[in-house]
Amino acid sequence: MVAQKGKDLLLKIDSNGLGSFVTVAGLRSKRIAFNSETVDVTDADSVGRWRELLAGSGIQRASISGSGIFKDQSSDARIRTCFFGGDIVRWQLAVPDFGIVEAPFQITALEYTGNHDGEMTFEVALESAGVVGFSVTP
Repeated sequence: MVAQKGKDLLLKIDSNGLGSFVTVAGLRSKRIAFNSETVDVTDADSVGRWRELLAGSGIQRASISGSGIFKDQSSDARIRTCFFGGDIVRWQLAVPDFGIVEAPFQITALEYTGNHDGEMTFEVALESAGVVGFSVTP
């Protein structure tokens, strides 16, 4: 993969619960992480007492975070409503030349900051709450 523009990494939220995704406005930085826990099955008979792991048995999760400025009142309102309601909604993260990650996520953190002589910024953190799907973009 050759170098990509960070601005092309798009975070989208289902705007109406019917699969109509809108880009979360003003995100300057975005990050996605995939994690898988391990299950240790090492016992006294393990060769050389090396750790052994049980394949395919750990919990998998994805987390997304982003920060930026709100320019769009509808995406700001949608995120705020989901956070305060504790809602789990579908989100998409479009990664250029990679594909689209789509899953239900819950907003686990929503922070607003601002200096007296600057714009107000926000940070949002999401944790997966179900199966994470992936589709290749053409």
